[in-house]
Amino acid sequence: MSTASQLEFGLDTFGDITHDDTGLRTPAQVIRDTLDEGILADQLGVDYFGLGEHHRPDFAISAPEPILGALLARTSRIKGGTSVTVLSSDDPIRLYQRFATLDAIAPGRAEITIGRGSFTESFPLFGYSLDDYETLFQEKSQLIAQLITEEKISTKGNHTPTLKGVTVHPRPETALRVWRGMGGSPQSVVEAAAMGMPLMMAVIGGDPARFAPFVDLYARAHAQIGTPVLPVGVHSPGHVGETDESAREEYFGGYAAMHEAIGRARGWPRLSRAAYEAEIAHGSLYVGSPETVAQKIARTVRTLGLARFTLKYSSGPQDYRTNLHNIELYGSKVIPRVRELLAE
Repeated sequence: MSTASQLEFGLDTFGDITHDDTGLRTPAQVIRDTLDEGILADQLGVDYFGLGEHHRPDFAISAPEPILGALLARTSRIKGGTSVTVLSSDDPIRLYQRFATLDAIAPGRAEITIGRGSFTESFPLFGYSLDDYETLFQEKSQLIAQLITEEKISTKGNHTPTLKGVTVHPRPETALRVWRGMGGSPQSVVEAAAMGMPLMMAVIGGDPARFAPFVDLYARAHAQIGTPVLPVGVHSPGHVGETDESAREEYFGGYAAMHEAIGRARGWPRLSRAAYEAEIAHGSLYVGSPETVAQKIARTVRTLGLARFTLKYSSGPQDYRTNLHNIELYGSKVIPRVRELLAE
């Protein structure tokens, strides 16, 4: 576990389509807003800014790398990365090249988080079959693991090219950091350890403590392999407001709308206010005043032994100004308070 001073704090967004006084903002404006939000996060001392890849009308970000390039070029400290790259429908060699290029622009600050992804729109969009859901990810994750650790690549697969001693250019000056994202699969935890990747857990519902067995499994897998345990992080949704009451009111409408839009395809029941309040009280929604959110983050960090906590600050069609205020409070009040609590 990291010390309070070493713990990293991040912010995530999928580029959720927001609104202003005239209605929904355009995807192009949301992308420009996202860049401004990342720059603000850097100014406030946030350590990491993550962009999730989606291919849906309710999320503006389908290509994180251009936004990350703009962010990293206009800042000098904050790390930027994906959360998550849907590796199954991407080309691991081109992904590696894109991030090696970003790393040249901002050495040591460009990161990748790979995962299967909880949305499947990218599969038909790029000509992949969902019948190959597992094998696509297995082959491509093994190739990206080789790319970050070996200069000359030899590989053969059904979904990846046959390579014999090939060096992929450009080579970064130091090894790229690639996290393995997981949402609850023990297999993913063991594979992360085997591939030498830090573990990023998407904890989006229920008591965060239920992920403690995965952290233990990750440590045991490293021990069996004989490698040192790598960092573990958590990504969870939330919103910081001036008070508990204002935060809950500001966040509910957009969050419920997002829940309903996704739930129509997945058969979810409509989100009740009671269920929303219960998730804040006992689950993985970090919604409330700076003190409330800080106390909850500190508990999660202690329980799971985290090296990074990342708040998904955008959820559904929120007012874009509310997102900005959320970032301001998270950076200026929540982060320092969590460090105080952990130091105690």
